[in-house]
Amino acid sequence: MLLRTDPFAEFDRLAQQFFGGTGTRAHPAAMPMDAYRRGDEFVVCFDLPGADPDSIDLDAEGAVLTVKAERSGETGEHVEYQVSERPRGVFSHQLFLGDTLDVEHIQASYDAGVLTLRIPVADHAKPRKIEITSGEQAKQINA
Repeated sequence: MLLRTDPFAEFDRLAQQFFGGTGTRAHPAAMPMDAYRRGDEFVVCFDLPGADPDSIDLDAEGAVLTVKAERSGETGEHVEYQVSERPRGVFSHQLFLGDTLDVEHIQASYDAGVLTLRIPVADHAKPRKIEITSGEQAKQINA
């Protein structure tokens, strides 16, 4: 029902961790994500510690859900970093949502650095009981 779309995001993260860097990259950085189903909804959580809630942008276009956020560091002419390990810049993640999810009714909340999306399962994809007829009822239906 959910597909990750950036096959190189993990490689980028490992390369940055191995070779170092300040976390300010020209292309969007990956953001850690968990996704799970709870009853009739999918829950997707993105870690965005330190991101300004006003910088978070959530767009759904067709079956593609895009999350972007920005975290900036302290800047100015008198700022000189001694250690810079926390990633800064633009963070982006795209998900392809299956047709079994109701994109029109996504709910989003941001609390304690975690963006949580609740995506309902579409009515046509929910399990339903099918009545079984027997005996005289079955004969009447088949007649």
